[in-house]
Amino acid sequence: MTAPEAESLRARTVAPRPSVWRGQGLVVAVVALGGAIGAVARYAASLWWPAESGGFPWTTFGINVVGCAVIGVFMVVITDVWAAHRLVRPFFGTGVLGGFTTFSTYAVDIQKLVDGGHPRTALAYLAATLLAALAAVWLGVTAARRVLKWRQR
Repeated sequence: MTAPEAESLRARTVAPRPSVWRGQGLVVAVVALGGAIGAVARYAASLWWPAESGGFPWTTFGINVVGCAVIGVFMVVITDVWAAHRLVRPFFGTGVLGGFTTFSTYAVDIQKLVDGGHPRTALAYLAATLLAALAAVWLGVTAARRVLKWRQR
């Protein structure tokens, strides 16, 4: 077989690789929709409870802690209880809760506190958010599993 014949045969037998994006458009759309909903909810909370300049950013702290607790409960529900539709996790987990929790604002708040001459408050906020967020996920998972166990009796 000549080189051109071999190339022609290979071109006919090797299937083209599917696009990475093929079939992902709907997932991207539901993440975007969920993210918009979560971000609007977070923004509304920041308007209702604005943080004082130089003070502890309680609203962002609360949003992140509550969001982490909900993530813990949600993950137990969709893994242990409910065979959710394939778009539920991207929509609610990644989209809504990802848009609602705001660790980028957390970083900006820390920088503002440091720049504003409040390094102790910044350090307290840094540590408290990290610890409270981790504890909230753990408590959400633990509480959800205990409720499930109690309901199964």
